Amino acid sequence: MIGRNDKCWCGSGKKWKKCHFPDQGAIKTQEDLSKLYRKKYGILIKTDEQIEGIRAACRLASKILNATCAMAKEGVTTEDLNQFAHQMHLDHGAVPAPLHYGDPPFPKSICTSLNNVICHGIPDDTPLKNGDILNIDVTAILNGYFGDCSRMVTIGDVDPKSQHVVDVSHECLMRAIAVLKPGIPLMAIGETIESYAESQHCSVVYQFIGHGVGLKFHENPQIFHNRNHDQTPLAPGMIFTIEPMINLGKPDAVIDPHDEWTARTVDGKMSAQWEHTILITDEGHEILTTWKRND
Repeated sequence: MIGRNDKCWCGSGKKWKKCHFPDQGAIKTQEDLSKLYRKKYGILIKTDEQIEGIRAACRLASKILNATCAMAKEGVTTEDLNQFAHQMHLDHGAVPAPLHYGDPPFPKSICTSLNNVICHGIPDDTPLKNGDILNIDVTAILNGYFGDCSRMVTIGDVDPKSQHVVDVSHECLMRAIAVLKPGIPLMAIGETIESYAESQHCSVVYQFIGHGVGLKFHENPQIFHNRNHDQTPLAPGMIFTIEPMINLGKPDAVIDPHDEWTARTVDGKMSAQWEHTILITDEGHEILTTWKRND
């Protein structure tokens, strides 16, 4: 990770603190920081009260995700998983954010993306079978706050290539999270992810991104998972998702022309994704979604 006295990432030869390090001179309070980021970047810096609400929503989303993943077994349909997760939202006084979201309205309460489906898979009567890999994506609204996360599930005996993309996608996520702290430019996330994915002979989907979250389903900033030039410095109180979609083959996605949601790999090869919601703190970061990988 870059330090204040290291050379700036832009190549100027100057120390970071003298070049692209965020100007803290005019920022004396959290309110000053919030005003600056809203005006300059359109980013909502969360208050302590908002953070607590978002933290609770993230914990609930993780609880629903873990329970739904535990249900994903050979012979179970993705619609079974959807109905289970929907009821669990209701039992906890929450609303599933995906349901009726967007245009056309998303028809289900969770996303279930199977094998070569990159994201936004719609639950249906397809039974899971031995060798499948499945992403389950849960976003819960609790007391007006949003928590967003996803995990992979492997069904039975998975072939080595499928297991490889599952493992690489998880490692991409965790490596990206590890670099997060105030002052780091957003572009460091994409650089970290794509560098590792390429080293493992995988590709990074560029048509879908992470995003700010908490007060709305999708907020600024946009979080690109591939190399980019976004120099926005991270600041305490920012909350966003990182959700790299990693493919075994080409990075391109094709949207289903019939449902206008399901995104599949262009070459039919496997894809995998894991997602956390993260808070930037004064000293580093906090992972707000509490799911744990247990496969």
